Parts: sequence; structure tokens; C-alpha cells
Amino acid sequence: MNAASSDRRWLFTIAILTGSFLLFLVQPMVARMALPQLGGAPNVWNSAMLVYQALLLAGYAYAHAIGRFPVARQVAIHIAVLLLAAFSLPIALADIAAPAPGMEAVWVPWLFLLTVGPAFFAVSAQAPLIQRWYAAHPGAGNPYPLYAASNLGSFAGLLTYPLLLEPSLPTSMQSAMWAAGYALLVVLVVAAALSRFTTASASVDASAQEEAAEPLGWRRIAMWLAFSAIPSGLMLSTTTYLTTDIMAMPLLWVIPLGIYLLSFSVAFSDKGRVAALIVMIAPVILLVDGAVAMFTAGRADFVAAVASLVLMFVIAVALHARLYADRPAASRLTQFYLVMSAGGVLGGLFAALLAPVLFDWTWEHPILILAAAALVPLDHWKPWLGRLIPDARTQRMALAVVLTLVFVGGSWIQKLGVETGWMGLAELFAFALIVALSIMLAAKRWSFVLAMAAVLLAFGGVRQISTSFTGDRARSYFGIYSAGPNEAGDMVLLHGTTVHGLQLSEAGRRQEPTSYYVPPSGIGIAMAKAPELFGPEARIGIVGLGVGTLACYRQEGQDWTFFEIDPLVYDFSQRGVFSFMDDCAGDAPVLFGDARLELEEMPGDSFDLLAIDAFSSDAIPQHLLTREALEIYFNVLADDGVAMIHISNRFVDLRPVLARLARDKGYAAARRQFVPESDYTAATPSIWVALSRDPAQIEALTAGSEWRDLGEPKGGTWTDEYASILPHLIWANFL
Repeated sequence: MNAASSDRRWLFTIAILTGSFLLFLVQPMVARMALPQLGGAPNVWNSAMLVYQALLLAGYAYAHAIGRFPVARQVAIHIAVLLLAAFSLPIALADIAAPAPGMEAVWVPWLFLLTVGPAFFAVSAQAPLIQRWYAAHPGAGNPYPLYAASNLGSFAGLLTYPLLLEPSLPTSMQSAMWAAGYALLVVLVVAAALSRFTTASASVDASAQEEAAEPLGWRRIAMWLAFSAIPSGLMLSTTTYLTTDIMAMPLLWVIPLGIYLLSFSVAFSDKGRVAALIVMIAPVILLVDGAVAMFTAGRADFVAAVASLVLMFVIAVALHARLYADRPAASRLTQFYLVMSAGGVLGGLFAALLAPVLFDWTWEHPILILAAAALVPLDHWKPWLGRLIPDARTQRMALAVVLTLVFVGGSWIQKLGVETGWMGLAELFAFALIVALSIMLAAKRWSFVLAMAAVLLAFGGVRQISTSFTGDRARSYFGIYSAGPNEAGDMVLLHGTTVHGLQLSEAGRRQEPTSYYVPPSGIGIAMAKAPELFGPEARIGIVGLGVGTLACYRQEGQDWTFFEIDPLVYDFSQRGVFSFMDDCAGDAPVLFGDARLELEEMPGDSFDLLAIDAFSSDAIPQHLLTREALEIYFNVLADDGVAMIHISNRFVDLRPVLARLARDKGYAAARRQFVPESDYTAATPSIWVALSRDPAQIEALTAGSEWRDLGEPKGGTWTDEYASILPHLIWANFL
């Protein structure tokens, strides 16, 4: 019998692949289940990731704790754990009360823990355990490359969900299929375990001897933690960028996580040729993409998105390669993975929990980039300066001069870029020269870290620091908001990169509706015709406060109610930064919390007109556009009531989604697409859709102005269990 068949490597590989596939298939699946309750804030996914990392850490700790037992006992314990966790299947969202405003950061992790905790814990432990069982065979080879197989399985699970499962099956069927996969995993784990029973007792004594021969110091463990924490934190901060400005959906959630997992497969490869190449170019990529990340901060830019993903992948491979190079003997395998998992949790804690509380901007991203500069290998670049300048004192002087040139040149390029919107050929040439000079600074660790800091500061860091100290910027669980005057002196509120409101500064015009809400827009027409459609005492609900622009459409006798998920948004009106609410609707109630949940608790026939205008930066929360959501809206609307839904979006065409929903429910519908004249700077292009049970109301609303029908539906009906945006992406706008 040859070694390959006797050590059953193929069986262990399949078992690990299956477990990892299930583990990372369930992550976006549970997040998708939770969308109707949690909305689409990027921090929802970051909170979910933090829970998954904590459960992974617990699973690795459990695997390490039982690793000293004979294999037979390990098997008995682990099979019992797997069977106990099976009682929590099929996975269904935990039924707990909605969070109080401001408590989302605690409530969201608790929901995910209750929903998926037992099954995730049991499956997460199987990868290190099975690698340990594999290594127990006297003829087994290096077990660490099995971790690369584990991450390939994880990567496949992540891709399978948004590309195959989510567009094809409702979440209830997804959960049932996952439970079937879990049963298959139990069978594979038992089969792998049975092949190791004969080596059980010997492996324990040998492991104890190996561990005694290789003590681990705190410095080595600290480096393992750092090599793990930085890629984990960068993965979450990159996710925040993507999901804030496009859409909160599993397809975008899984891209950074998938790349993060792929980095392990590259770094833990036996041959390591690709990893070696990436490690060599890592300092260059760090400088280039770090500069691009800071330069494009505050813009929804495809180049910036790609650069951020490349940066994250290269840093992750470089640092994970250092982890692999410093791996201990197989007897320390479970401890190594335990420390590595703890590092992932530390990175997650920093990016998901601490950063939103400590910072008013995404400062975690440049901080993590700077930390990466302190750890990426520089071996390929260090000898260069010594060959050019042998004298150590002259080297230090040269490095100081180059560092000054990098900062001054970067500041010049950044200033020109802000004025022109991007870099011209001259600026691009100068940028390439700055990167070349910066690589000289990789001759020393201290000078490379300073070079990275200079690049980050020059290409936007100084501007962001100035805004933090002098601007009106705030951060909450739901995003980053900044208020300030534009070139015309008018006050603007930005959420991420998207304008969420504008108030004119000119005397006599401060109550004039602007941006998406000007009188010729769909909502402007609906507000002007409200007395005609519903009488002088119309009851109007506004989902999404923004700066309160719509408040100034309020007429005497009307009853208005606002819904806002983030109290921080209302604070801008309370502090007088924007005065729409005080000027026009100071006595109107503002209900805090997810509007869908708040509306569900209200009695029927509460409103005549309901405006749905809830955005997270440029992303429209998907859970507000499902069949169940529309049923909630129309339950609180009068029989002749009208729902006005704002669907302006750069990346997703939501018109066919509403067309499908309107056709399925038999609603009359119309679409108003408004494009302002070029000299009307206070107005923003907008698309509003009107829906009503009563066709006569739609006819009356659209009379006298240009409205269109919704056209043909496309894709399936969006429900709380099924929704896919793949058919509705506007691919041209990503370029």
C-alpha cells in the first residue's frame, strides 16, 4: 500500500473542503435572512463577520483543548458536539425583540449568535481537528497545506451563494439544503476519524514531546496575532467602502471576504511561488494603492474599489505568507490556528466595533495600511540603497531628502487632482516618480513606514485630518455624515459619497426644497397635489429624514410623521445646521428605528401619502423593496392612498423590480424621471415611482406633467426570502 492511500489524504481533504464550504455558505445566507430586520447598513455585515470570527475562535479553542486526548476520544467528543448542534437545524432567524435606537451594535451580534451559533461553532472546529488527525498518521506529510484546501472550500462557498443559491432559491430551501450538507459532513468526519483509530495513543505522546521541544515565546505569538489582525481588519474596512456606495447585498459582502480567504490558499501553498512574487511586489502595491485609497476617499470610484481590493489581497498574502513561514511543528497546529483566529477577532473588533465609536471617519483603513507597512517583507528592496550609497550616514541623509520630496510631491499632485477631478498625464508621471523614490525608502523599515505615512498624508490624509478638527462630521453605526458649505455657500449633507440634502443660504430661499425634492420632481408634484388628491387634512408619512427638506411642503391642516433609523441624522436639524424641520414642521413627530418595523406596528389606514426615501449612502436597503415591505406600506395607507418610492441609483436599475411588484399586486403605477436644467444647480436628477390601489389617483397625480409607465418587469418578484440584483446591475456605471 503506498503512502498516499495509507494516510488517506484525499479523504481528509474532502472532509475539510466540505466543512469550509458549508461554513462560508452559511455566512451570507444568514445575513440575507436578517435583511428584513436589519436593513442594509454596511456595519450589519461587519457585525455579522465579528460574530463569525468569534465563533471561529471558540471553535479553534475547543479543537486545541481536546487535541491532547487520544484520537478516539477526540472523535467521540466531536461527533457528540456535531450531533448536538444538529438540533438547531434547519437554520432560522432567532425571534427576538427589535433593538432600541442606538443599541444596534449590541443587538445585531446577539441575533446572529442565537441564529447560527451552535452549528457554526461545531463546523468551525472541524478544520484544525481534521488536520491534527491527519498528522497523527506516521506516514502523513505536511498538514498545513490542507489549510489552503480549507480556504478554497470557503471561497467556493462564498461564490456559490450570491451566484447560484440566492438567485435561485428562497431562504427556507437554502436552509434545508445546508442542513443536508451538514449531515454529509458528519459522515465524512466519522470516516476520516475511523482511519486514525490505530494511531491514537502513540500520537498523543509524540505530540507532547514535540511541544516540549519547541516552546513558543510571547514575541512569536504576538507576531502571529499581528499578521492575522491586519488582513482581517482591512477586509472589513474594504467591505464598508463597497457596500456603502453600491448596495448592501451578499454579492458585494462576499468579495472582500472571498479575496481574504483566497489569500490563505496562496500563502499556505506548498510550493509558494505565487506567494513569493506577491511578497516581492507588496511594498510597491502598498504605496500605489494606499495613495489611490486616500486620493479617492469620498468618491464612489471603480478604480478606487479595484485598488482597495488589490491592496487588501496583496497585504493579506504578504502577511499570511509570513505566518506560514513561521509555522510551528504539527503538534502545535491547533495552537497556531487558535492564535491566528484570535488575531482575526482583534482585527474585527477594531474595524467593526471600536472604529465606529472612536473615529469620525474611516481612519481604521489608513491606520491598518500603515501597520501593514511596518510588517510586510522588505528583503528584496533592502540591498538596493546599500549598492548605490555604501556609507550609512550618507544613506540616512539621502533617505531624509527623499522622504521630503515624497511628501511635497504627493501634496502637489493631490492638490491638482482635487481641482481637476483626477490626474492628468503629467501628474501620473510625477506619481510614478514618487513611487520610485518611495521604494528607495524600503531600504530601512523605519524609513519605509515614514514613506507610507507621508504618502497617506500627502494624498488626502492632511485634508481628512483638517476636516476632522474643523468640519462638521459624525459617524454612527449606519454610516459617516459630513455637513458643510459647497462652492456656492449652500449647506450640504453627505452620507458616504452621496448628497443627502442641500439647503440654500440665500435669504428668502432657505425653505425652498432642493436636490431630489424640487417642485418638478416626482415627490414635489405629489406634495403639491396632496390637497387635491386627499383633501386639506392629508396624513403624510416620510420614511428617511435626511436634512428634512420635504418638511417645507407641509401645508396647514396636514398631519405629518417622519421615520428615521439613525438619531444622528436628526441631530443635524436639532443643532441648526439645517433648519427645514424647525422652519416648517417643528411639531411633527420623528419616530426612530427601522421604518419597516415601525410601520408594521401601526394601525391600518394611518396615511394618505407615504414617501419611501431611505438610503444608506447610494445604496437602497433591499428589505424596503420586497413584496412583504409593500404589503406593510399599503396596510398603513388608505384605500386611495399613494406610495412614493425614490429609486435614484447609480449602479442598480430598480424600475423593473417595482414593475414586477406592481404587476403581481395589481397596483397602478407611474414613474417620474426628472433631469434639471444645467443652470439649476440646487436640483439633482431623480427617479420617483408612484404606486396606488386606485388607478384614478395615479391619473390625477400624473395629469399635467410628464410621467411614464414602469415598463416590463425583469427578474423574479423580490420577497423577504428571495431577491437578486444581478439582473438589475447597471454595468456601464461601474467603469
